[in-house]
Amino acid sequence: MSNVHLINHPLVQHKLTLMRKKEASTNSFRRLLNELASLMAYEVTRDMPLQDVEIDTPLETMTGKMIDGKKLVFVSILRAGNGILEGMLNVVPGARVGHVGLYRDPKTLTAVEYYFKMPHDMQERDIVVVDPMLATGNSAIAAVERLKELNPKSIKFVCLLTCPEGIAALQKAHPDVPIYTAAIDRQLNDHGYILPGLGDAGDRIFGTK
Repeated sequence: MSNVHLINHPLVQHKLTLMRKKEASTNSFRRLLNELASLMAYEVTRDMPLQDVEIDTPLETMTGKMIDGKKLVFVSILRAGNGILEGMLNVVPGARVGHVGLYRDPKTLTAVEYYFKMPHDMQERDIVVVDPMLATGNSAIAAVERLKELNPKSIKFVCLLTCPEGIAALQKAHPDVPIYTAAIDRQLNDHGYILPGLGDAGDRIFGTK
């Protein structure tokens, strides 16, 4: 668990609890997810490298510190990952964006890829993979495996919720990829859903069933 980062800031935990409520509307769920993702982005980008930049203040010239957002790529696991993406981009608007389309086979629970689109020169970039739920881990494992083929500088995985089974699966397959999450829930049920969880994140973001 040394590579798992639990983001337990009070505002993160407060918003997550509101999102878990079954009576939360699609609108409020989406808004809370956007806010929560922005808060999580501060922790996820804490170790981003800085570069010296010379600027002019109203009084004099100085050397300040800036991050190069163009070196960062947020990779959304479709479709639910897009719910986190917007909040992350609020904090690092200069970041590039990639998409991995995966769906979970309802019988085998394995991930099946149907879309993959990334920025160029990925070997020069740091990747942050976003998906609200790390449940069985199958989608995360498949996405990271595919991304490693591009030889990026680094990969992080960010989710709202996970469980011991999901963590174990991702760490076994990719022990070098740190996991950032707002909560580690109790377990998976027989259908691969996290308990107590918050239901199907994609359905709750987009108002589908």
